[in-house]
Amino acid sequence: MMRYTTIYLILFAILISCTEKAEPEVSADRIFYNGPIYTMDDGAPEVEAVAIKADTFLYVGTKAGAETYRGASTKMVDLAGKTMVPGLTEGHAHIMGVGYNLLNVDLREAKSYQEVVEMVVDRAASTPEGTWIIGRGWHQDKWTEKPEMTNGFPTHDLLSDAVPNHPVYLKHASGHAALTNAKAMEMGGIDANSDQPNGGEIFKSVSGEPTGIFNETAQGLITKVIPDATKESDEQALRLALDQCFKYGITGFHQAGSGPDHIDLYKDFAQRDELKLRLYVMLNGRDESLLEEYFKKGIEEDLFDNQLTVRSVKLYADGALGSRGAWLLEEYTDAPGVHGHNVMPMEDIEDVTQKSYKAGFQVCVHAIGDRANREVLDIYERTFKLYPESAPKEPRFRIEHAQHFHPDDIPRFAEMGVVPSMQAIHMASDRPWAIDRLGQQRIEWGAYMWQTLLQSGAKIVNGTDAPVEPITPLASFYASVSRRTLQGNPDGGYEPTEKMTREQALRSYTLDAAFAAFREDRKGSIEVGKWADLTIFDQDIMTIPEDDILETKVSMTIIGGEIVYEAE
Repeated sequence: MMRYTTIYLILFAILISCTEKAEPEVSADRIFYNGPIYTMDDGAPEVEAVAIKADTFLYVGTKAGAETYRGASTKMVDLAGKTMVPGLTEGHAHIMGVGYNLLNVDLREAKSYQEVVEMVVDRAASTPEGTWIIGRGWHQDKWTEKPEMTNGFPTHDLLSDAVPNHPVYLKHASGHAALTNAKAMEMGGIDANSDQPNGGEIFKSVSGEPTGIFNETAQGLITKVIPDATKESDEQALRLALDQCFKYGITGFHQAGSGPDHIDLYKDFAQRDELKLRLYVMLNGRDESLLEEYFKKGIEEDLFDNQLTVRSVKLYADGALGSRGAWLLEEYTDAPGVHGHNVMPMEDIEDVTQKSYKAGFQVCVHAIGDRANREVLDIYERTFKLYPESAPKEPRFRIEHAQHFHPDDIPRFAEMGVVPSMQAIHMASDRPWAIDRLGQQRIEWGAYMWQTLLQSGAKIVNGTDAPVEPITPLASFYASVSRRTLQGNPDGGYEPTEKMTREQALRSYTLDAAFAAFREDRKGSIEVGKWADLTIFDQDIMTIPEDDILETKVSMTIIGGEIVYEAE
């Protein structure tokens, strides 16, 4: 009997050992499953499961296939119907501005000049007299109540009367104009006799007195007397900005212009593994010594465990449409004789463009008006032809904003491989009043031409231009597919033939954004071997009703396999 019992025990042990799952040769750290997973990989656009090992995708495919990488320590993450997409990239924004907008007075929600003044009065109550009060975000064309204005802008009088003892500097939402009070103008030495600067304008009344509005380069007359930010406030601003990025599902960020101090700050954060965000930095193209330094040492790519890249140069051809600073071929419809501003001499832009090209750096020029876009495209074309021996394989030069074109210039983007970096949210915010600036014909033929550009073969990079707009990708995604304001107007959208499809809109935030930063081989899609950067939503943005897109929330943000944000 004992002999049979022993045999039974041996057979039972063999049976158990056969049914136990062997540890895979390579086991995943995490496996995600049970939700829509959109990969942006044309070969497998939607899959059942994703396995991550360290900072890369180990497996992408079926749930059964992912299970073969399940080891004893693998964490199984049930998406429970939530939607996974490649990690979103903010294609054009200002990361320090995002942070400082939270530290300073945020005026974006103000519905009137009176509200703007009240916000400044509130800040003044807790600010020592004589200390600067800085704000940003007001936009007179979005106010529901309009004050008496000069040249389409408010004057400083109401602000100066309410806050007489603090110098106040309030940047327009576009960043291309500012409103100041009398105290700030006194400290800047501005009066009726002040000369107009090149590339800008001090707005003056009919009597010749400054109104408090400083347009384009004229802002420098005030900013030069504002104390520099401290290292402590810079660090605080950057931390706040990073938190915002992660909260809204942003895993990559194209930083539209930085000087040496901020680049050093990014490096400090990255070296301590506090950056985490994949930051793609454009050098401030006005800083000659910075450019000279980088042209000598070359691009810096994927520093500190792939957190930081410096390989582009940011320049400015014109201003903004809202402040009538965008440089137009024909005069503004609502301002006869006004064509906008060329804010940086085109010969300087051409010189820096050629030096950048020969040094292997990408060039990114801010151009909004049709004249500015044409001038920049001409410079790019001349540069490519003049220096063929210096040509990078694909320079991927960019035009930032690219809002308004002459129709003849639209095909030139694809023909030359120039990337239009276009923030769809600008259309949603600006289109209701942009028609006043450009008129119906120019709007229909050349403004916010997304689908026309895509059909021509161009790749569009999307974004928000934060802090000009809130750094919320879903707002730009919604604008891309609806061509409506965030309030849902008008029915059917503005110029609806220019809408993006949802796949195109998602691509503009993922794979095409990666292409514009020379990193489509490592990010922008969910494919084996690429960095495990992911954004997870609580709804399926690719199928839900259009009106539900803005109600969607980010559930989780993952960078290099690390969860950097998880909703409560």
